[in-house]
Amino acid sequence: MKRHLMKNMTLAAAILVCLASVGGNAWAADSPAGKRRTISLDGTWQAAEGKGDVMPDVFGHTVPVPGLADMAKPAFKEVGFKSKLREAFWYRRRFSIEGPLPQVAILKIHKAKYGTRVWLNGKLAGDHLPCFTPALLDVRKHLRGGGSQNELVVRVGAFRDSVPKNIPTGWDFEKYRYIPGIYDSVELILTGTPRIVVVQTTPDITAGKVRITGEIAGAPKAAKVAVKYTVREARSGKAVASGQATCGPPKAGEPARMDFRIPIKDCRLWSPEDPFLYELALDTGGDTYRTRFAMRSFRFDNTTGRAVLNGKPYFMRGTNVCVLRFFEDATRGDRPWRREWVRRLHRKFKSMHWNSIRYCIGFPPELWYEIADEEGFLIQDEFPIWTLGDAAQVRSLDADEIAREYTEWMRERWNHACVVIWDAQNESKTSATGKAIRAVRHLDLSDRPWENGWSPPQGKSDFREDHPYPFGRGQWSKGRNPFFLSGLARSRGPRKGSHAIIINEYGWLWLNRDGTPTSLTNHVYRTLLGPKSTTAQRRMLYARYLAALTELYRSERQCAGVLHFCGLGYSRPGIGDRPKIGATSDHFVDMETLKFEPLFEKYVRDAFAPVGLMIDEWAAELTAEKQKDIPVVVINDLYKDLPITVSLSVIRGDKTISTQSQKLTIVSLGKKRLTFKAAIPAESGEYQLIAELTRRGSAPVRSLRDFKVVSLAERQRLMGLAVGKAATASSTQASHGAGGPKDAVDGKANTRWSSAFSDPQWIAIDLGKATKISSVKLLWEAAYAKSYTIEISADGKTWKEVYKTDKGDGGVDEIKFATTTARWIRMTGTKRGTEFGYSLWEFKVFP
Repeated sequence: MKRHLMKNMTLAAAILVCLASVGGNAWAADSPAGKRRTISLDGTWQAAEGKGDVMPDVFGHTVPVPGLADMAKPAFKEVGFKSKLREAFWYRRRFSIEGPLPQVAILKIHKAKYGTRVWLNGKLAGDHLPCFTPALLDVRKHLRGGGSQNELVVRVGAFRDSVPKNIPTGWDFEKYRYIPGIYDSVELILTGTPRIVVVQTTPDITAGKVRITGEIAGAPKAAKVAVKYTVREARSGKAVASGQATCGPPKAGEPARMDFRIPIKDCRLWSPEDPFLYELALDTGGDTYRTRFAMRSFRFDNTTGRAVLNGKPYFMRGTNVCVLRFFEDATRGDRPWRREWVRRLHRKFKSMHWNSIRYCIGFPPELWYEIADEEGFLIQDEFPIWTLGDAAQVRSLDADEIAREYTEWMRERWNHACVVIWDAQNESKTSATGKAIRAVRHLDLSDRPWENGWSPPQGKSDFREDHPYPFGRGQWSKGRNPFFLSGLARSRGPRKGSHAIIINEYGWLWLNRDGTPTSLTNHVYRTLLGPKSTTAQRRMLYARYLAALTELYRSERQCAGVLHFCGLGYSRPGIGDRPKIGATSDHFVDMETLKFEPLFEKYVRDAFAPVGLMIDEWAAELTAEKQKDIPVVVINDLYKDLPITVSLSVIRGDKTISTQSQKLTIVSLGKKRLTFKAAIPAESGEYQLIAELTRRGSAPVRSLRDFKVVSLAERQRLMGLAVGKAATASSTQASHGAGGPKDAVDGKANTRWSSAFSDPQWIAIDLGKATKISSVKLLWEAAYAKSYTIEISADGKTWKEVYKTDKGDGGVDEIKFATTTARWIRMTGTKRGTEFGYSLWEFKVFP
């Protein structure tokens, strides 16, 4: 696109940002003459591709609005990729308006990317560069009434670089395609004056009142404006309040200001369990305005680390929606714009016991927020900025531009009951978002909390998000039950400093919908299951591990919420001649029927149950015992004390070895730790612990752990000769759960030795006496050796090399050498595989 055109677009956007929003969450229907009419321009538009500064003569394609350019018929080629075929897509729609024109006509394009320029009847109407907030253009002077035809042309940039670098475009390190288009509704808003420009509803649930603030344009100078109001129950239409308020008069050059309170008798509070909505109607005599709202409050208590909904502690359980990733999914079709499909999706989420959703790295169409209001979800609304430490992207961020876009975003959403968190960015460290937050947060009179990625929180009421990805850090190895990580999760804890925490990403175990690993999880499944794992094995492992981690994070009660990643994204085993595999995925096996992968639904649903439980035993192997203490943690997210029964069974195959139960009352919002004395069988084999919680009127909830019983002789054979022997090392870096060299020979799966962060380093084991040995097994933590040697010694002074490699890759190294007699054995690392030191979970030596 021509540079001079980009400059003009930037200037136009700076001017247009002064146009106030028509109003977030506006439900404006056709009204009597002289009042507000909203004309939908959604439907089938004509489309073309070409230069950015030359309007095409021929529009030979059709495309749905809202939708994306890849939905055109006939199809355009290479949509979503940087292509020489085009600089822009062009949209055209013809329409007419019966009768005379009113005093005001505002064109609203809810969302389009990348960069929007609009012509009406051949005249330039304006530009809007932002890709995630509404374009609001005053088109009255170009509009034709009386039934005459109008021609509307909208140009959108064909790729991310169509807008200047300081405009956020939704860059995503794990996306592949950036598909442009008018991806939300387009409408023409016709009003008289005085015109209601924007309205904000601020509930005061303690007083039982809602505060109404906003702006009114076109009022006579020095004259006050009378505003009639009515509040109704949104579903029944029953009027609960009505009256008239006087606003203004306006100051010179400014709109008149509304600011009054409406008492609502016996107001009913909104919550995910009871999503009760009201509708506000305002009338100035020249304009009418409607918006839905709810009576609810939301904040974080940073002393307790809890979310507080309507004055009570509230545990958030939920998921993530990555709709901009779903845009590039091969099965997407028109689903994001089909209201009935979006509603079924949210109801499917509700069936998983979820009450919260993070709309992640990008905003969905506005109908999603309307449905979230109605179905009852707490939304963490994340603005699509993600730099992940990329210096070039950080430098391109413009705090003033971000503040302008944050303002447009907030004005569009602040009346939505569902939106309880403004999320400034994802996993990024930058000062620009912090400056922008400080500049705009006063605009939201409800004072919603903000989240600021990896950058510092900007207010006392704000919180931090945590993404504990143990598998992503490589803290697992073949042949181990990776649940030893529970100890690490506890020791680090989700609480950081004085702010509340939400865990809204965890796992790193994604599978594509066909059961194949993603690009980020190939190595995980090779390590945990071997190179020939089946789809059934991978799906079982994913479901069971994700359930266990969910139980852990919820039962620890150290965070305000647990939101799994992710409920909706892409599945991308490969795209045509571009076989790049996706990084993450969701759990659906049929997108139209919204069928979850059955094992995920079976196990993870229980892990999110509001009254749930967790077996707090994580060992992969247990030794026969007549009575072993098995802890079971029970939690209650509900506001009532509940009588429950908890049982614990030891199972082998289809046979129940033993069962015992305890009856108790779990208090409201409480946690209770029970202990069961279970008999661990003497016979070697595969077993399972099953804890089950039952309560009247609800389905049973289960927690499961697999374990193996191994005889003493077999255990000694498996553990080797080094267990409990003396160990020394060149250094120890005791941090993040690491200990000294003895922790690499203690036979425990959740302890490790770590060296200083330098080369070379060594760890040596004294077997106590001269012993015939022939192999070792090194179980590396994430910090592994790229180059190392294995040496033996009779006296701990003179060493002989028996193995050497420069191709270490971490995980598990099984090393065999000729049988030899030695008392001492040593691993010497000469080149680290990471920036950290050398770290071993276990150093095993075998006869």
